[in-house]
Amino acid sequence: MGKRKSGVLLHITSLPGTPGIGTLGHEAYRFVDWLKNAGQTLWQILPLGPTGYGDSPYASFSTFAGNPLLIDLDDLVQRGWANHSDIEPPDYIKYVGPVDFGSVVWWKTPVLYKCAAYFIANASQADRKLFEDFKKEQAKWLDNFAAFTSIKKFYDAKAQAEKIEGEATMWNRWWPKDLASHDEAAVKSWCEKNASDIDEIKAIQFFFNVQWQSLRTYANNAGIQIVGDIPIFVAADSADIWSNQSLFQFNTKTLKQKSCAGVPPDYFSATGQLWGNPLYDWAAMKKDGYAWWIDRIENMLRLVDVVRIDHFRAFDEYWQVPYGAENAIGGKWCKGPGIALFKAIKDKLGNLPIIAEDLGVITPGVEKLRDTVGFPGMKILQFAFNGNPWTAESSENEYLPHNIKNPNCVIYTGTHDNDTTLGLIEKGGDGLKKNLCNYYNLYEGIDNITVAHAMIRSAFSSIADICIIPMQDVFTIGSDGRMNTPSTTGCNWTWRMDEGMLNPEGGTELLWYSKMYGRNLPDGDGTKSDA
Repeated sequence: MGKRKSGVLLHITSLPGTPGIGTLGHEAYRFVDWLKNAGQTLWQILPLGPTGYGDSPYASFSTFAGNPLLIDLDDLVQRGWANHSDIEPPDYIKYVGPVDFGSVVWWKTPVLYKCAAYFIANASQADRKLFEDFKKEQAKWLDNFAAFTSIKKFYDAKAQAEKIEGEATMWNRWWPKDLASHDEAAVKSWCEKNASDIDEIKAIQFFFNVQWQSLRTYANNAGIQIVGDIPIFVAADSADIWSNQSLFQFNTKTLKQKSCAGVPPDYFSATGQLWGNPLYDWAAMKKDGYAWWIDRIENMLRLVDVVRIDHFRAFDEYWQVPYGAENAIGGKWCKGPGIALFKAIKDKLGNLPIIAEDLGVITPGVEKLRDTVGFPGMKILQFAFNGNPWTAESSENEYLPHNIKNPNCVIYTGTHDNDTTLGLIEKGGDGLKKNLCNYYNLYEGIDNITVAHAMIRSAFSSIADICIIPMQDVFTIGSDGRMNTPSTTGCNWTWRMDEGMLNPEGGTELLWYSKMYGRNLPDGDGTKSDA
């Protein structure tokens, strides 16, 4: 990615000031202004796809579609695409506090369909052309997504009426066999009979696309690049699996998974993480030149400037767990596609602005693949310290700033899967704080917030080309700001920032560090600073 840069990690859902959930509206533009005033040039987000059970952006109904919940309703009214009386939120939808996904989905989903119907009936000739052009340009994924969503909506409602819950309502267990098998004639017939519904689903995706591209253009014009994020795997309950069953470890006759994804026991979980996602059939993908993956990366680069790929190590080796296992302990390592995949993508798309999430147990094979393709990996400061007495071995921890040898990497205080840095310090006990104070030359009686800021400063001062700090750490928020705790559901992804955080003074520390440590300078040589 070139010169030394820095930025902030903040997902769209965490933006303040809009009903129920952060959106692509005015607060997103305010955040871009805030980043610019803070001297930052990168805005990292989480995956943008529509979320399902558990509300995780890493388990989406589509890796190509946008999340309708992020659409800003006021913007639709301003464009003349919606009726103001249709978008007024009920009293139970709050503008502050954590995101209540259940309430937001219950209220906002039918509102978006009303807006879509209004748009289709009242759009100007120019706007209608934009919509028709969007449908043609994105037909490769949009047609399948709209069909999947329409069918799913109908059979989810039927399952609810018949009081059927859980995995029993999945498309491969509940839908009629011809639709579940993605039979071309059956799907075509459904779309013809439900043409209005299909068009409204596409209109909602059009809303997302217009708002997203407008925001991205505004960010780019302000000198801000957007770092997007994709999980390496896709959700079982998704248009991606439904419409491409032969490309996954999936029995197309019985409509059952053969195996599923996860990771072995690690820093986050003693029993590993059983994600449950269907695994790729890499041999099948190789036969058509990895076309699906090329389409996926191309679509991401339509939306963002840089792509972070979660769980990069699975391209070298992936953890295969038998379907139906209770946890991930009994899995095994299997070979991934390796360099062949990235050669195919590069041959089609050119140089790839990709960040490799290379955390966890990383083998020489993974390091070789990462370095061969030239992608920056990740360094997490929170992994550099523990609560044990400091020893000579402690100073060899690869995540300590002084042990970073290759500047082609991205350094973070923590990620969306970590506790906040202040939360880590507060829960880590005297041993952790003592180690942190020893390393940063602070006396042990100092307050925890000062220690957290010392970690941020060391990230900026490191040789890593890129430094990204979660917004929660910028404002030293405790564990109540944690975004996700791996292997748990029902309590994640809900943190939402306070509107006052977008006060320009809140970015003063980042601006100072960027100038002092040669990040985000116009000439990019890292030698000039007016700090």
